[in-house]
Amino acid sequence: MTKDHLHDVLIIGSGAAGLSLALRLREDLKVAVISKRELEEGSTYYAQGGISAVLDEGDTLSSHVEDTLDAGAGLCDEDIVRLVVEHGPKSIDWLMSNGVHFTRDDSAVSSGGYHLTREGGHSHRRVIHAADATGKEVESTLESQVMSRSNVEIFDYHIAIDLITGSKNGAQKTKRCLGAYILNQKNGKVDTFRARFVILATGGASKVYLYTSNPDVSTGDGIAMAWRAGCRVANMEFIQFHPTCLYHPHSKTFLITEAVRGEGGHLLLPDGSRFMPNFDERAELAPRDIVARAIDHEMKRIGADCLFLDISHKPADFIREHFPTIHKSCLDFGIDITREPIPVVPAAHYTCGGVMTDHQAQTDLPGLYAIGETAYTGLHGANRMASNSLLECLVFAELATEHIHRNVDKIPFPRELPPWDESRVTDSDEEVVVSHNWDELRRFMWDYVGIVRSNKRLERAKRRVELLRREIGEYYGNFRVSNDLLELRNLVDVADLIIRSAQSRRESRGLHYTIDFPYRDDQVQRKATVLIPDNYSPKRKN
Repeated sequence: MTKDHLHDVLIIGSGAAGLSLALRLREDLKVAVISKRELEEGSTYYAQGGISAVLDEGDTLSSHVEDTLDAGAGLCDEDIVRLVVEHGPKSIDWLMSNGVHFTRDDSAVSSGGYHLTREGGHSHRRVIHAADATGKEVESTLESQVMSRSNVEIFDYHIAIDLITGSKNGAQKTKRCLGAYILNQKNGKVDTFRARFVILATGGASKVYLYTSNPDVSTGDGIAMAWRAGCRVANMEFIQFHPTCLYHPHSKTFLITEAVRGEGGHLLLPDGSRFMPNFDERAELAPRDIVARAIDHEMKRIGADCLFLDISHKPADFIREHFPTIHKSCLDFGIDITREPIPVVPAAHYTCGGVMTDHQAQTDLPGLYAIGETAYTGLHGANRMASNSLLECLVFAELATEHIHRNVDKIPFPRELPPWDESRVTDSDEEVVVSHNWDELRRFMWDYVGIVRSNKRLERAKRRVELLRREIGEYYGNFRVSNDLLELRNLVDVADLIIRSAQSRRESRGLHYTIDFPYRDDQVQRKATVLIPDNYSPKRKN
Protein backbone atom coordinates (compact mmCIF):
# COMPACT_ATOMS: atom_id res chain seq x y z
CA MET A 1 0.00 0.00 0.00
CA THR A 2 1.32 3.44 -0.92
CA LYS A 3 1.74 6.15 1.70
CA ASP A 4 1.18 9.90 1.82
CA HIS A 5 3.91 11.74 3.78
CA LEU A 6 3.68 15.35 4.94
CA HIS A 7 6.67 17.48 6.00
CA ASP A 8 7.67 21.09 6.25
CA VAL A 9 10.85 20.45 4.26
CA LEU A 10 11.66 17.60 1.88
CA ILE A 11 15.39 17.20 1.18
CA ILE A 12 16.22 14.91 -1.75
CA GLY A 13 19.85 13.92 -1.28
CA SER A 14 22.01 13.05 1.72
CA GLY A 15 25.48 14.47 1.04
CA ALA A 16 27.12 17.50 2.59
CA ALA A 17 24.57 19.87 1.03
CA GLY A 18 21.45 18.00 2.14
CA LEU A 19 22.64 17.02 5.61
CA SER A 20 24.03 20.44 6.50
CA LEU A 21 20.73 22.04 5.50
CA ALA A 22 18.80 19.51 7.61
CA LEU A 23 20.99 20.36 10.60
CA ARG A 24 20.57 24.11 10.15
CA LEU A 25 16.76 24.02 10.01
CA ARG A 26 14.77 24.90 13.10
CA GLU A 27 14.03 21.88 15.25
CA ASP A 28 10.29 22.63 15.26
CA LEU A 29 10.16 21.94 11.51
CA LYS A 30 9.42 18.42 10.33
CA VAL A 31 12.09 17.36 7.85
CA ALA A 32 12.44 14.37 5.49
CA VAL A 33 15.81 13.35 4.05
CA ILE A 34 15.67 11.05 1.01
CA SER A 35 18.69 8.85 0.24
CA LYS A 36 18.95 6.56 -2.79
CA ARG A 37 21.14 4.06 -0.96
CA GLU A 38 22.42 4.03 2.60
CA LEU A 39 22.64 7.55 4.03
CA GLU A 40 26.37 8.03 3.51
CA GLU A 41 26.59 6.76 -0.07
CA GLY A 42 27.35 9.74 -2.30
CA SER A 43 30.13 11.87 -3.68
CA THR A 44 30.75 13.68 -0.39
CA TYR A 45 31.83 10.48 1.33
CA TYR A 46 34.52 9.84 -1.30
CA ALA A 47 35.90 13.40 -1.45
CA GLN A 48 39.57 13.23 -0.53
CA GLY A 49 41.14 16.65 -0.91
CA GLY A 50 39.42 19.08 1.43
CA ILE A 51 37.56 22.39 1.66
CA SER A 52 39.00 25.68 0.45
CA ALA A 53 38.73 28.65 2.79
CA VAL A 54 40.90 31.58 3.82
CA LEU A 55 42.23 30.44 7.18
CA ASP A 56 45.88 31.50 7.07
CA GLU A 57 47.03 34.98 8.09
CA GLY A 58 49.12 35.25 4.92
CA ASP A 59 46.12 34.55 2.69
CA THR A 60 43.32 36.96 1.72
CA LEU A 61 39.71 36.74 0.63
CA SER A 62 40.53 38.75 -2.49
CA SER A 63 43.21 36.22 -3.45
CA HIS A 64 40.72 33.33 -3.12
CA VAL A 65 38.24 35.31 -5.23
CA GLU A 66 40.85 36.05 -7.91
CA ASP A 67 42.00 32.42 -8.08
CA THR A 68 38.40 31.21 -8.46
CA LEU A 69 37.67 33.76 -11.20
CA ASP A 70 40.84 32.79 -13.04
CA ALA A 71 40.04 29.08 -12.91
CA GLY A 72 36.47 29.80 -14.09
CA ALA A 73 37.81 31.23 -17.37
CA GLY A 74 35.72 34.39 -17.40
CA LEU A 75 32.32 32.82 -16.72
CA CYS A 76 32.08 33.04 -12.91
CA ASP A 77 29.53 35.35 -11.32
CA GLU A 78 31.88 37.58 -9.32
CA ASP A 79 29.21 38.53 -6.77
CA ILE A 80 28.54 34.84 -6.07
CA VAL A 81 32.24 34.06 -5.86
CA ARG A 82 32.74 36.82 -3.31
CA LEU A 83 29.66 35.73 -1.35
CA VAL A 84 30.87 32.12 -1.09
CA VAL A 85 34.47 33.02 -0.28
CA GLU A 86 33.41 35.43 2.45
CA HIS A 87 31.31 32.68 4.06
CA GLY A 88 34.22 30.22 3.96
CA PRO A 89 35.82 30.69 7.39
CA LYS A 90 32.42 30.70 9.10
CA SER A 91 31.44 27.48 7.33
CA ILE A 92 34.58 25.74 8.58
CA ASP A 93 33.85 26.97 12.11
CA TRP A 94 30.32 25.52 11.79
CA LEU A 95 31.69 22.13 10.77
CA MET A 96 34.10 22.13 13.71
CA SER A 97 31.29 23.08 16.09
CA ASN A 98 29.42 20.01 14.84
CA GLY A 99 32.36 17.73 15.58
CA VAL A 100 34.31 17.55 12.31
CA HIS A 101 38.01 16.97 13.02
CA PHE A 102 40.57 18.37 10.59
CA THR A 103 44.27 17.49 10.37
CA ARG A 104 46.34 19.44 12.90
CA ASP A 105 49.80 20.95 12.50
CA ASP A 106 50.83 22.61 15.75
CA SER A 107 53.73 24.35 14.02
CA ALA A 108 51.31 26.13 11.65
CA VAL A 109 50.71 29.13 13.92
CA SER A 110 49.40 31.37 11.12
CA SER A 111 46.57 28.93 10.35
CA GLY A 112 45.51 28.31 13.94
CA GLY A 113 47.36 25.00 14.19
CA TYR A 114 45.66 23.32 11.21
CA HIS A 115 47.49 21.84 8.25
CA LEU A 116 46.51 23.51 5.00
CA THR A 117 47.44 22.06 1.63
CA ARG A 118 47.56 23.66 -1.80
CA GLU A 119 45.80 22.35 -4.88
CA GLY A 120 45.58 23.26 -8.55
CA GLY A 121 44.58 26.85 -9.27
CA HIS A 122 45.22 28.09 -5.73
CA SER A 123 47.94 30.67 -5.15
CA HIS A 124 48.08 29.90 -1.40
CA ARG A 125 47.74 26.95 0.92
CA ARG A 126 44.06 27.24 1.85
CA VAL A 127 42.64 23.71 1.67
CA ILE A 128 41.77 22.40 5.13
CA HIS A 129 41.43 18.64 5.24
CA ALA A 130 41.12 15.49 7.32
CA ALA A 131 44.19 13.62 6.01
CA ASP A 132 43.08 12.36 2.57
CA ALA A 133 39.54 11.41 3.61
CA THR A 134 37.91 14.78 4.24
CA GLY A 135 34.58 13.80 2.71
CA LYS A 136 34.32 10.70 4.88
CA GLU A 137 34.96 12.76 8.03
CA VAL A 138 32.43 15.42 7.05
CA GLU A 139 29.74 12.98 5.89
CA SER A 140 30.08 10.64 8.88
CA THR A 141 29.98 13.51 11.38
CA LEU A 142 26.97 15.21 9.80
CA GLU A 143 25.21 11.87 9.52
CA SER A 144 25.61 11.17 13.25
CA GLN A 145 24.29 14.64 14.06
CA VAL A 146 21.26 14.26 11.78
CA MET A 147 20.44 10.84 13.22
CA SER A 148 20.16 12.42 16.66
CA ARG A 149 17.57 14.99 15.55
CA SER A 150 14.01 14.00 16.50
CA ASN A 151 12.51 16.28 13.83
CA VAL A 152 14.38 14.61 10.95
CA GLU A 153 13.07 11.43 9.28
CA ILE A 154 15.54 9.43 7.17
CA PHE A 155 14.25 7.49 4.17
CA ASP A 156 17.11 5.38 2.85
CA TYR A 157 16.79 3.25 -0.28
CA HIS A 158 14.25 5.69 -1.70
CA ILE A 159 14.62 7.33 -5.13
CA ALA A 160 12.67 10.34 -6.37
CA ILE A 161 10.79 9.87 -9.62
CA ASP A 162 9.46 13.34 -10.37
CA LEU A 163 8.55 16.59 -8.66
CA ILE A 164 4.89 17.42 -8.11
CA THR A 165 3.81 20.88 -9.15
CA GLY A 166 0.54 22.75 -8.85
CA SER A 167 -1.01 26.14 -8.23
CA LYS A 168 -0.93 28.15 -5.02
CA ASN A 169 -4.14 29.35 -3.48
CA GLY A 170 -4.89 32.97 -4.29
CA ALA A 171 -5.51 35.19 -7.25
CA GLN A 172 -2.23 34.61 -9.06
CA LYS A 173 -2.45 30.81 -9.16
CA THR A 174 1.36 30.69 -9.29
CA LYS A 175 2.86 27.33 -10.17
CA ARG A 176 4.68 25.88 -7.15
CA CYS A 177 6.56 22.74 -6.14
CA LEU A 178 4.35 20.74 -3.78
CA GLY A 179 6.42 17.60 -3.23
CA ALA A 180 7.60 14.52 -5.11
CA TYR A 181 6.69 10.98 -6.05
CA ILE A 182 9.30 8.67 -4.54
CA LEU A 183 9.93 4.97 -5.09
CA ASN A 184 10.49 2.93 -1.93
CA GLN A 185 13.05 0.42 -3.16
CA LYS A 186 12.42 -1.83 -0.15
CA ASN A 187 8.86 -2.71 -1.17
CA GLY A 188 8.59 -1.41 -4.74
CA LYS A 189 5.78 1.04 -3.87
CA VAL A 190 5.64 4.67 -4.97
CA ASP A 191 4.80 7.04 -2.11
CA THR A 192 3.66 10.65 -2.24
CA PHE A 193 5.73 13.17 -0.29
CA ARG A 194 4.11 16.56 0.26
CA ALA A 195 6.11 19.49 1.64
CA ARG A 196 6.05 23.26 1.93
CA PHE A 197 9.62 23.39 0.62
CA VAL A 198 11.57 20.92 -1.51
CA ILE A 199 15.38 20.90 -1.78
CA LEU A 200 17.29 19.14 -4.54
CA ALA A 201 20.68 18.06 -3.19
CA THR A 202 21.20 15.04 -5.42
CA GLY A 203 24.76 15.71 -6.58
CA GLY A 204 26.12 15.61 -10.10
CA ALA A 205 25.76 13.52 -13.23
CA SER A 206 29.18 12.03 -13.97
CA LYS A 207 27.76 8.49 -14.33
CA VAL A 208 26.66 9.65 -17.78
CA TYR A 209 30.26 8.86 -18.76
CA LEU A 210 31.88 5.46 -19.06
CA TYR A 211 34.83 6.40 -16.81
CA THR A 212 34.16 8.44 -13.70
CA SER A 213 35.44 9.01 -10.19
CA ASN A 214 31.88 9.22 -8.89
CA PRO A 215 29.86 6.57 -7.07
CA ASP A 216 26.98 4.85 -8.86
CA VAL A 217 24.36 7.23 -7.40
CA SER A 218 25.63 10.25 -9.40
CA THR A 219 23.02 10.05 -12.15
CA GLY A 220 21.85 13.66 -12.45
CA ASP A 221 18.48 13.00 -10.82
CA GLY A 222 17.90 16.52 -9.48
CA ILE A 223 18.93 18.23 -12.71
CA ALA A 224 16.65 16.01 -14.80
CA MET A 225 13.66 16.34 -12.45
CA ALA A 226 13.98 20.13 -12.25
CA TRP A 227 14.25 20.37 -16.05
CA ARG A 228 11.11 18.27 -16.52
CA ALA A 229 9.33 20.48 -13.96
CA GLY A 230 10.11 23.64 -15.93
CA CYS A 231 13.37 24.96 -14.46
CA ARG A 232 16.16 26.39 -16.57
CA VAL A 233 19.59 24.77 -16.51
CA ALA A 234 22.92 26.38 -17.36
CA ASN A 235 26.52 25.54 -18.35
CA MET A 236 25.94 21.83 -18.78
CA GLU A 237 28.77 21.62 -21.33
CA PHE A 238 31.31 22.16 -18.57
CA ILE A 239 32.01 18.67 -17.21
CA GLN A 240 35.17 18.49 -15.14
CA PHE A 241 37.39 15.51 -15.81
CA HIS A 242 39.64 14.84 -12.85
CA PRO A 243 43.15 14.34 -14.22
CA THR A 244 44.17 11.51 -11.92
CA CYS A 245 42.05 8.48 -11.23
CA LEU A 246 43.72 5.16 -10.51
CA TYR A 247 44.16 3.05 -13.62
CA HIS A 248 43.74 -0.58 -12.64
CA PRO A 249 41.54 -3.39 -14.02
CA HIS A 250 39.93 -3.94 -10.62
CA SER A 251 39.32 -0.28 -9.75
CA LYS A 252 36.48 1.66 -11.40
CA THR A 253 36.30 4.92 -9.50
CA PHE A 254 39.23 5.44 -7.12
CA LEU A 255 40.41 9.04 -7.29
CA ILE A 256 43.95 10.19 -6.53
CA THR A 257 43.46 13.54 -4.81
CA GLU A 258 44.90 16.69 -6.29
CA ALA A 259 46.68 17.21 -2.99
CA VAL A 260 49.25 14.62 -4.12
CA ARG A 261 50.31 17.12 -6.78
CA GLY A 262 49.93 19.94 -4.27
CA GLU A 263 52.47 18.25 -2.03
CA GLY A 264 55.01 17.81 -4.81
CA GLY A 265 53.82 14.88 -6.93
CA HIS A 266 54.99 14.83 -10.58
CA LEU A 267 53.10 13.64 -13.63
CA LEU A 268 55.27 11.39 -15.78
CA LEU A 269 55.28 9.75 -19.18
CA PRO A 270 56.01 5.99 -19.30
CA ASP A 271 59.70 6.81 -19.84
CA GLY A 272 59.78 8.71 -16.54
CA SER A 273 59.96 12.24 -18.00
CA ARG A 274 57.77 15.11 -16.87
CA PHE A 275 55.48 16.79 -19.41
CA MET A 276 53.30 19.36 -17.60
CA PRO A 277 55.92 22.17 -17.80
CA ASN A 278 55.48 21.96 -21.58
CA PHE A 279 51.77 22.83 -21.26
CA ASP A 280 51.59 25.43 -18.48
CA GLU A 281 54.05 27.40 -16.36
CA ARG A 282 52.22 26.17 -13.26
CA ALA A 283 53.02 22.60 -14.31
CA GLU A 284 51.24 20.04 -12.08
CA LEU A 285 49.46 22.87 -10.21
CA ALA A 286 47.63 24.18 -13.27
CA PRO A 287 43.81 24.05 -13.10
CA ARG A 288 42.21 20.67 -13.71
CA ASP A 289 41.00 21.37 -17.24
CA ILE A 290 44.55 22.10 -18.40
CA VAL A 291 46.03 19.06 -16.66
CA ALA A 292 43.31 16.68 -17.89
CA ARG A 293 43.69 17.84 -21.51
CA ALA A 294 47.48 17.54 -21.26
CA ILE A 295 47.21 13.94 -20.03
CA ASP A 296 44.62 13.13 -22.72
CA HIS A 297 46.88 14.68 -25.38
CA GLU A 298 49.96 12.76 -24.29
CA MET A 299 48.08 9.45 -24.00
CA LYS A 300 46.77 9.83 -27.55
CA ARG A 301 50.13 11.05 -28.89
CA ILE A 302 52.07 8.02 -27.68
CA GLY A 303 49.20 5.51 -27.66
CA ALA A 304 49.44 4.89 -23.90
CA ASP A 305 46.65 3.37 -21.80
CA CYS A 306 47.67 5.54 -18.82
CA LEU A 307 50.31 7.92 -17.51
CA PHE A 308 51.87 8.11 -14.04
CA LEU A 309 51.75 10.25 -10.91
CA ASP A 310 54.86 9.97 -8.76
CA ILE A 311 55.40 11.18 -5.21
CA SER A 312 57.89 8.47 -4.24
CA HIS A 313 60.69 11.06 -4.08
CA LYS A 314 59.13 12.29 -0.81
CA PRO A 315 59.96 10.53 2.48
CA ALA A 316 57.87 7.40 3.03
CA ASP A 317 56.66 8.60 6.45
CA PHE A 318 55.50 11.88 4.89
CA ILE A 319 53.48 9.98 2.26
CA ARG A 320 51.90 7.61 4.76
CA GLU A 321 50.99 10.49 7.09
CA HIS A 322 49.48 12.77 4.46
CA PHE A 323 47.85 10.15 2.22
CA PRO A 324 46.95 7.14 4.38
CA THR A 325 43.82 6.22 2.41
CA ILE A 326 45.54 6.39 -0.97
CA HIS A 327 48.59 4.52 0.37
CA LYS A 328 46.46 1.69 1.77
CA SER A 329 44.13 1.47 -1.24
CA CYS A 330 46.99 1.39 -3.73
CA LEU A 331 48.72 -1.29 -1.67
CA ASP A 332 45.55 -3.35 -1.98
CA PHE A 333 46.09 -3.21 -5.76
CA GLY A 334 49.79 -4.07 -5.46
CA ILE A 335 51.12 -0.51 -5.82
CA ASP A 336 53.43 0.93 -3.14
CA ILE A 337 53.29 4.69 -3.69
CA THR A 338 56.29 5.23 -1.41
CA ARG A 339 58.42 3.33 -3.95
CA GLU A 340 56.75 3.60 -7.35
CA PRO A 341 54.51 5.89 -9.42
CA ILE A 342 50.72 5.51 -9.60
CA PRO A 343 49.15 4.67 -12.99
CA VAL A 344 46.47 7.30 -13.67
CA VAL A 345 43.90 8.34 -16.27
CA PRO A 346 41.40 11.24 -16.42
CA ALA A 347 37.77 10.48 -15.52
CA ALA A 348 34.52 12.44 -15.36
CA HIS A 349 34.44 14.03 -11.94
CA TYR A 350 32.26 17.11 -11.48
CA THR A 351 29.25 18.76 -13.12
CA CYS A 352 29.92 22.51 -13.18
CA GLY A 353 26.50 23.36 -14.60
CA GLY A 354 23.08 22.50 -13.23
CA VAL A 355 19.75 23.91 -12.15
CA MET A 356 19.81 27.71 -12.21
CA THR A 357 19.44 29.30 -8.78
CA ASP A 358 19.60 32.75 -7.23
CA HIS A 359 21.66 33.97 -4.27
CA GLN A 360 19.38 32.06 -1.89
CA ALA A 361 19.42 28.75 -3.79
CA GLN A 362 15.89 29.29 -5.20
CA THR A 363 15.15 27.78 -8.61
CA ASP A 364 12.64 29.07 -11.18
CA LEU A 365 9.92 27.04 -9.45
CA PRO A 366 8.67 28.60 -6.18
CA GLY A 367 9.14 26.28 -3.25
CA LEU A 368 12.00 24.42 -4.96
CA TYR A 369 15.67 24.94 -4.06
CA ALA A 370 18.83 23.38 -5.49
CA ILE A 371 22.12 23.19 -3.59
CA GLY A 372 25.51 21.58 -4.13
CA GLU A 373 26.57 19.97 -7.39
CA THR A 374 22.96 19.83 -8.62
CA ALA A 375 22.86 23.62 -8.85
CA TYR A 376 24.31 26.23 -11.14
CA THR A 377 25.08 29.17 -8.88
CA GLY A 378 27.70 30.95 -10.95
CA LEU A 379 30.55 30.03 -8.58
CA HIS A 380 32.46 27.69 -10.88
CA GLY A 381 32.06 29.27 -14.31
CA ALA A 382 33.77 27.22 -17.01
CA ASN A 383 35.89 25.19 -14.57
CA ARG A 384 35.64 24.41 -10.86
CA MET A 385 38.72 25.22 -8.81
CA ALA A 386 39.82 22.40 -6.54
CA SER A 387 38.03 22.06 -3.16
CA ASN A 388 35.49 24.81 -3.85
CA SER A 389 32.71 22.22 -4.16
CA LEU A 390 32.20 21.28 -0.51
CA LEU A 391 32.43 24.96 0.36
CA GLU A 392 29.59 25.72 -2.07
CA CYS A 393 27.48 22.97 -0.47
CA LEU A 394 27.90 24.44 3.00
CA VAL A 395 27.36 28.08 2.04
CA PHE A 396 24.22 27.59 -0.04
CA ALA A 397 22.74 25.22 2.52
CA GLU A 398 23.04 28.09 4.99
CA LEU A 399 21.59 30.66 2.56
CA ALA A 400 18.66 28.39 1.64
CA THR A 401 17.95 27.74 5.32
CA GLU A 402 17.81 31.46 6.03
CA HIS A 403 15.34 31.99 3.19
CA ILE A 404 13.14 29.09 4.31
CA HIS A 405 13.07 30.41 7.87
CA ARG A 406 11.95 33.84 6.62
CA ASN A 407 9.11 32.35 4.60
CA VAL A 408 8.01 29.12 6.27
CA ASP A 409 5.17 30.69 8.29
CA LYS A 410 3.69 32.26 5.15
CA ILE A 411 3.39 29.02 3.17
CA PRO A 412 0.54 26.57 3.88
CA PHE A 413 0.97 22.82 3.65
CA PRO A 414 -0.01 21.42 0.23
CA ARG A 415 -3.43 19.84 0.06
CA GLU A 416 -3.75 16.10 -0.54
CA LEU A 417 -2.26 15.10 -3.89
CA PRO A 418 -3.30 12.32 -6.27
CA PRO A 419 -1.42 9.06 -5.62
CA TRP A 420 0.94 7.56 -8.16
CA ASP A 421 -1.02 5.80 -10.92
CA GLU A 422 0.40 2.55 -12.25
CA SER A 423 -2.91 1.00 -13.28
CA ARG A 424 -1.88 0.80 -16.95
CA VAL A 425 1.64 -0.57 -16.59
CA THR A 426 3.02 -4.08 -16.18
CA ASP A 427 6.15 -5.68 -14.79
CA SER A 428 8.99 -5.64 -17.29
CA ASP A 429 10.12 -8.85 -18.93
CA GLU A 430 12.94 -7.10 -20.84
CA GLU A 431 15.34 -5.70 -18.24
CA VAL A 432 18.14 -6.31 -20.74
CA VAL A 433 16.89 -3.22 -22.62
CA VAL A 434 17.74 -1.03 -19.62
CA SER A 435 21.24 -2.43 -19.17
CA HIS A 436 21.97 -2.25 -22.91
CA ASN A 437 20.78 1.36 -23.19
CA TRP A 438 22.72 2.32 -20.07
CA ASP A 439 25.95 0.94 -21.55
CA GLU A 440 25.38 2.49 -24.97
CA LEU A 441 24.67 5.94 -23.49
CA ARG A 442 27.80 6.03 -21.34
CA ARG A 443 30.03 4.79 -24.15
CA PHE A 444 28.98 7.31 -26.78
CA MET A 445 29.10 10.15 -24.24
CA TRP A 446 32.70 9.18 -23.45
CA ASP A 447 33.67 8.82 -27.10
CA TYR A 448 31.89 11.88 -28.51
CA VAL A 449 31.30 14.34 -25.64
CA GLY A 450 34.43 13.83 -23.55
CA ILE A 451 37.57 15.85 -22.87
CA VAL A 452 38.04 16.83 -26.55
CA ARG A 453 34.97 17.43 -28.75
CA SER A 454 34.13 18.30 -32.36
CA ASN A 455 31.03 19.29 -34.32
CA LYS A 456 30.90 15.88 -35.97
CA ARG A 457 31.21 14.01 -32.66
CA LEU A 458 28.48 16.12 -31.06
CA GLU A 459 26.17 15.56 -34.04
CA ARG A 460 26.66 11.81 -33.73
CA ALA A 461 25.94 11.96 -30.01
CA LYS A 462 22.81 14.05 -30.60
CA ARG A 463 21.36 11.53 -33.06
CA ARG A 464 22.01 8.65 -30.69
CA VAL A 465 20.60 10.39 -27.63
CA GLU A 466 17.38 11.25 -29.48
CA LEU A 467 16.86 7.60 -30.38
CA LEU A 468 17.59 6.49 -26.82
CA ARG A 469 15.23 9.09 -25.32
CA ARG A 470 12.34 7.80 -27.42
CA GLU A 471 13.11 4.18 -26.59
CA ILE A 472 13.50 4.84 -22.86
CA GLY A 473 10.37 7.01 -22.83
CA GLU A 474 8.33 4.20 -24.38
CA TYR A 475 9.75 1.73 -21.87
CA TYR A 476 9.03 4.11 -18.97
CA GLY A 477 5.41 4.51 -20.09
CA ASN A 478 4.67 0.78 -20.27
CA PHE A 479 6.44 -0.81 -17.31
CA ARG A 480 6.62 -0.38 -13.55
CA VAL A 481 9.44 1.86 -12.47
CA SER A 482 12.67 0.50 -11.01
CA ASN A 483 15.81 2.16 -9.69
CA ASP A 484 17.80 1.34 -12.84
CA LEU A 485 15.07 2.61 -15.17
CA LEU A 486 14.68 5.87 -13.24
CA GLU A 487 18.42 6.52 -13.24
CA LEU A 488 18.64 5.73 -16.96
CA ARG A 489 15.72 8.09 -17.70
CA ASN A 490 17.49 10.87 -15.79
CA LEU A 491 20.86 10.20 -17.41
CA VAL A 492 19.49 10.36 -20.94
CA ASP A 493 17.83 13.72 -20.16
CA VAL A 494 21.10 15.03 -18.72
CA ALA A 495 23.09 13.69 -21.69
CA ASP A 496 20.78 15.58 -24.02
CA LEU A 497 21.32 18.79 -22.00
CA ILE A 498 25.11 18.36 -22.09
CA ILE A 499 25.13 17.78 -25.85
CA ARG A 500 22.82 20.72 -26.61
CA SER A 501 24.88 23.03 -24.41
CA ALA A 502 28.13 21.88 -26.02
CA GLN A 503 26.72 22.45 -29.51
CA SER A 504 25.69 26.00 -28.64
CA ARG A 505 29.16 27.00 -27.37
CA ARG A 506 31.17 27.62 -30.51
CA GLU A 507 34.49 28.27 -28.80
CA SER A 508 36.88 26.51 -26.43
CA ARG A 509 36.79 27.70 -22.83
CA GLY A 510 37.58 26.05 -19.54
CA LEU A 511 36.36 22.46 -19.52
CA HIS A 512 34.77 22.69 -22.98
CA TYR A 513 37.33 22.11 -25.73
CA THR A 514 36.41 21.59 -29.37
CA ILE A 515 38.85 21.12 -32.23
CA ASP A 516 36.52 23.06 -34.57
CA PHE A 517 36.68 26.21 -32.43
CA PRO A 518 39.97 25.89 -30.52
CA TYR A 519 40.11 29.49 -29.29
CA ARG A 520 38.23 31.47 -26.65
CA ASP A 521 35.75 34.08 -27.91
CA ASP A 522 35.21 36.83 -25.35
CA GLN A 523 33.40 39.02 -27.89
CA VAL A 524 30.38 36.75 -28.33
CA GLN A 525 30.45 33.81 -25.90
CA ARG A 526 31.42 35.27 -22.54
CA LYS A 527 28.15 34.32 -20.90
CA ALA A 528 26.51 31.27 -19.41
CA THR A 529 24.83 28.74 -21.68
CA VAL A 530 21.18 28.74 -20.60
CA LEU A 531 18.68 26.11 -21.76
CA ILE A 532 14.97 26.86 -21.32
CA PRO A 533 12.40 24.03 -21.12
CA ASP A 534 9.14 24.20 -23.05
CA ASN A 535 7.13 24.42 -19.81
CA TYR A 536 9.21 27.26 -18.34
CA SER A 537 7.38 30.27 -16.93
CA PRO A 538 9.06 33.29 -15.29
CA LYS A 539 9.13 32.95 -11.52
CA ARG A 540 6.93 35.11 -9.35
CA LYS A 541 7.30 35.77 -5.67
CA ASN A 542 6.93 32.93 -3.20
